[in-house]
Amino acid sequence: MKTDTVFKRAYNDALDLISRLAEGEPLPSENTLSASMGVSRTTVRKVIASLKASGVISGAGRERNVHPSSPSMHRFPESETVPMAAQVEERFMEWMLRDNARPGTAINELDLARKFGVATTGIREFLNRFQRFGLIEKRPNAGWVFKGFTTNFALELFEIREMFELRSARALAAMPDGSSHWVQLEAIRREHVDLLNDIEARYHDFSDLDSRFHRLISSAAPNRFIDSFYDIITVIFHYHYQWNKHDERQRNEVAIREHLTYIEALFTRNVTMAELACRAHLTSARETLLRSTSMH
Repeated sequence: MKTDTVFKRAYNDALDLISRLAEGEPLPSENTLSASMGVSRTTVRKVIASLKASGVISGAGRERNVHPSSPSMHRFPESETVPMAAQVEERFMEWMLRDNARPGTAINELDLARKFGVATTGIREFLNRFQRFGLIEKRPNAGWVFKGFTTNFALELFEIREMFELRSARALAAMPDGSSHWVQLEAIRREHVDLLNDIEARYHDFSDLDSRFHRLISSAAPNRFIDSFYDIITVIFHYHYQWNKHDERQRNEVAIREHLTYIEALFTRNVTMAELACRAHLTSARETLLRSTSMH
């Protein structure tokens, strides 16, 4: 099931890439596709075979050409490209937002499973994952309880985030020119500019962009243990900011501009400049988190 999800997500990513190419242009190499899409070459080959079978690409080996105007450019539904664990995570956090969960709020596995349309095992796995970080607590014969975000929790969390991101920012700034990270960074820079130009109507879209931007930076220094913990950090920051609706549009605009400064510093390939920009943004983000914590 997991592999199928990875394949479908990679297939959609390949369609996005092909749509930016002209009719008849060569398909990038397997190594390039693997790096840009973040999947194995085995998955890339499976994607290429499916694209060829549907007529989106033609040829073989180094002579593969793309056909973005093909009527077979059909994407998989987003629900099929997101792992079940991520779907449960998103629905759980949105449920907490809608219900304005407070410390002491009871969490019922069966009730959530019905609301989310998933098995109770999926809910339990998610809750167990968060329990390690003190966000929720399992009480004997009383189910789960949301413990809430305290100031101390936020400060401890941010200390770890700062260590991780500074390490990743240095690694990204030092990457060679041919790294796929620069292509991805340029793409996400354009998304920031587009969002800034339409900030009045789209300021709610910032949370998702913020999450993807910081995940891109963290991917510059992959470490399975850090990646696992960073998932928790990203989710908490991504959703907790949304609890504080005060000056949301203004806060998001400021953060977008900080991101753009941060991105430009990374593009200089100067590790010191990248670190300074990273620290400046994280200082601002820390203050936002603490204000949000104190208001919730």
